[in-house]
Amino acid sequence: MTINFKINLWQLLLAASVIFLTVQVEAQTTKPLVASVINHNPSAKAIHISDAQQNLSLIIDYAQGCKISQLSVKGKNTLAPSGVYTAIKTDTETFTSINKSDVKVLTTDNGVKITNVKYGNQQLNVQESWSFEAEEDKIIWTILREYNNKAILDDIAFPTWNFADLSLWKGGIFDNGGMVWCKYLANTNDTYGVHTAGVTFWNPDTGNALRIKPRVQKGRHLAAKYSHNEDDEFQFTQYVTDTELMQRYNLSRFVAGKADVFAPFYVKKGSSSITLEISYVDYNKEYSRGTLPAINATAVRELLNTTGRYGVVDNNIIGANGWITNWKCLHEPFFAQIGMALNDENYTQNFSATLDQERDQAMLADGRVLSRWHDIQGDEIEGTYNTKTGYYEAMWGYTIDSQTGYIINTTEQFHLNGNLKWLKGHKLSCERALDWLIRRDTNNNGIFEMKNDNIAQQKASDWLDIVWAGFENAFVNAQMYEALNLWAECEKILGDSQKAQYYAKVALRLKESFNKPIDQGGFWHPEKKQYIYWRDKDQSIHGDNLVTPVNFAAIAFGICDDKNRIAQILDQIESRTSDEQLFHWPLCFDSFKKEEVHANNWPFPQYENGDIFPTWGYMGIRAYANYDKEIALKYIRNILDQYQKDGLSSQRYSRSTQLGLGSDILAGICTSITALYRDIYGIRPQWNRMGLEPNMSSALNGTDFNYTLRNKIYKIQVSYKQYQMSSSDFAIKSNMAFGVSSDKGKLIFYPHNREDMKLSIACASSKPIDMQINDWKDTAYSWAIGSSDKYKFSLDGLVPSMKYELLINNKASVIAANKNGSISFSYTSNSPSTFSIRQI
Repeated sequence: MTINFKINLWQLLLAASVIFLTVQVEAQTTKPLVASVINHNPSAKAIHISDAQQNLSLIIDYAQGCKISQLSVKGKNTLAPSGVYTAIKTDTETFTSINKSDVKVLTTDNGVKITNVKYGNQQLNVQESWSFEAEEDKIIWTILREYNNKAILDDIAFPTWNFADLSLWKGGIFDNGGMVWCKYLANTNDTYGVHTAGVTFWNPDTGNALRIKPRVQKGRHLAAKYSHNEDDEFQFTQYVTDTELMQRYNLSRFVAGKADVFAPFYVKKGSSSITLEISYVDYNKEYSRGTLPAINATAVRELLNTTGRYGVVDNNIIGANGWITNWKCLHEPFFAQIGMALNDENYTQNFSATLDQERDQAMLADGRVLSRWHDIQGDEIEGTYNTKTGYYEAMWGYTIDSQTGYIINTTEQFHLNGNLKWLKGHKLSCERALDWLIRRDTNNNGIFEMKNDNIAQQKASDWLDIVWAGFENAFVNAQMYEALNLWAECEKILGDSQKAQYYAKVALRLKESFNKPIDQGGFWHPEKKQYIYWRDKDQSIHGDNLVTPVNFAAIAFGICDDKNRIAQILDQIESRTSDEQLFHWPLCFDSFKKEEVHANNWPFPQYENGDIFPTWGYMGIRAYANYDKEIALKYIRNILDQYQKDGLSSQRYSRSTQLGLGSDILAGICTSITALYRDIYGIRPQWNRMGLEPNMSSALNGTDFNYTLRNKIYKIQVSYKQYQMSSSDFAIKSNMAFGVSSDKGKLIFYPHNREDMKLSIACASSKPIDMQINDWKDTAYSWAIGSSDKYKFSLDGLVPSMKYELLINNKASVIAANKNGSISFSYTSNSPSTFSIRQI
């Protein structure tokens, strides 16, 4: 729906000569009085309204119907001449609020109400009232619509916003964690439609952002579409409907060259409404990444807000392939990690819902997790595509890493959302997914098998979907090791110690088998000093061409912990990457054999046979972070430099030219930056605490940023061997990793961010607790409290019934742990005090 109107001369005169009526509005008691601006010019039939801070203003034109003709952000109009209006569209006609009607205007101290906005025909007539209220930092617009009849509509605007062009905003961040990237609405009528309608449009060059936050009545559904309209304007249309909108074309959220992304829908006779909070946002402040020495913080912010969010297709569909291609691969284990780095509660909530949907719709009765979601058929094994849900098995083969991807994402997501009830809802499904793969060990050697047996079948078994890896696949088994260990910990948290021990035992056996030399049935190639990719059922060896995700996964997931092997692998990879002067790691360094790959991978280097796929960067960063963090940092910086050059808007990069290739943009390209947060800065949330496990270089000294976990803001300050975390109710300094939870005068400190020991501190007054860890060894623990209060200390995880020396400000006493391994004592501190407990 595209309707255009030329700007009237009176608008120019009004903008130049309007006299403002300033109205004082009472602010909160903690703030001074603020002034909003309302001006009604009846002769021009125009109303000017702005927020009290003068960051945002709009002009309402009711000379010909009713529309917002100007919306200025920091003094600059953002709208096209067609402005902002409401509308309905039947299968034959379009009616809008710009249709001439005799509207009525009533002004108040801080707002205006416009009634009798009418449009439609005899069969379906719409009557609306528009109410605007100016507040200190926002303008509230409520639209109340009355339908005189029931009808089937082809489209509506509730309302539609026509911005000047597609360069005005870089994009818009959705309230489901996703985003629209304006440059990808490249052609006329390219349209992206989603089932959420809140958005923050931003321009990184000006630092200005516009937030539009909708509210609707309970039981109503929101949606929105973003279009490149026929006048080259950027059009944003919001929907309020009685039922959730269906897609018009298959399951497509993005459609090229079509403005009608949603199917026709039914409206009832009666009223419907929407309230919109319109506000200015200081983008640089609100989306600040803090102070990141030796790291381009602006590039980090923009990479995460674009490429990192691009994989959100819609509500309940978060992946990496993204909304342009309407694709999601379930065999990718890094979406919760992306959420950790994005640090956006909206993304976190949406990914929890995504995993719920995949449990309910993408898992078969036997525990098999279907590998992909797509809007249309054509990529599936025949008979596997579900036209209602979009989930299916990929035509290239049964990619078994969807089993491990589901487990890894679920466990890591749990540590972000902290929702024990949610985890319980995934217990049976995670067990089924693991058990499905555990059963695939026909030769009982502890290594789990794929569904394809040999290269002659020309089928894939993992993410490298046109490489014929099969039978015993090292890449899948390394991920299985990670999945088993992560889920064993979750079983322990859920109180199922029997299952926890079982999965840990399976993982241990897998590790032993995995690390055997190839002539003993394992994956280690002693001559080439690398892990091979796979072994066919006939015991032939394949993938000894230094496949980076295989070898990175072995190290990153801990199935390889042999220091000599780690050095041999990582030194090889760094030497060869540096020799070729590559900005990131290729999928493999040498060629597969021709019979091991699809023709599209030939000749070398091409596609999955040697090109650069940064998607698996996080495993490389994790592997190098504990070996040589300067190498890890080099590739983090390289990714950020590449983003500055081309926006990382590619599927992969050519090995020979290092230029971007492939129209299928991959959000996984941002994972090297997720690893910056996890494996360098040490952001390691746990379900019951915030965790900090830094691995800092001195070049990063002075790193300082805020991190929000479950609605609590933590200030993180990290340098080499100097770590500090603080919030409104505590501050902790330490030179070792730790975790902390706090609430209303109680703090729990977790040494090394583990749960085998914890120090609980309760204070009488609920004042902030200031704490420094002086030392924490196996049998001696020392800390200092800088705040004054009456404290009770409890230390859990000691040797039961063992005697300990307790020193308070160097005054010694003897205290015994109880039968549960706990010691408790109280102390009133009026000045900084030191505490030490040492096993006698």
